Amino acid sequence: MQYLLLIHDDEAAWGRMSDEERERMSAEYFAFTQELKDAGVHVAGDALHSASEAVSVRVRDGETLVTDGPFAETREQLGGYYLVDVESAEDAAAWAAKIPSARIGTIEVRRVVVFDRAPA
Repeated sequence: MQYLLLIHDDEAAWGRMSDEERERMSAEYFAFTQELKDAGVHVAGDALHSASEAVSVRVRDGETLVTDGPFAETREQLGGYYLVDVESAEDAAAWAAKIPSARIGTIEVRRVVVFDRAPA
């Protein structure tokens, strides 16, 4: 089963870290990613640019509305994700707990709906 591990943390917290702390956490991320790959459960994963570069798009009554930034007012922003293929929700949660940002933010674990993509 595929699970998306959504990494939510406070972008400002990264700014408050020293260069050494940021380098250490980045190294932890690289090691974690390698651990996922070595375990054969890594499907994909990426970091995202700052939420300040994001836009939100909505279509209402046929009109496209584009606004700056994420829609929700929150202290934590979506900073990246991992897509893993594991046996259970418990396995996904165990991997999520190993993500370095779990110590400073929240990791949301969501099961992915995989549609049949066979040609018609």
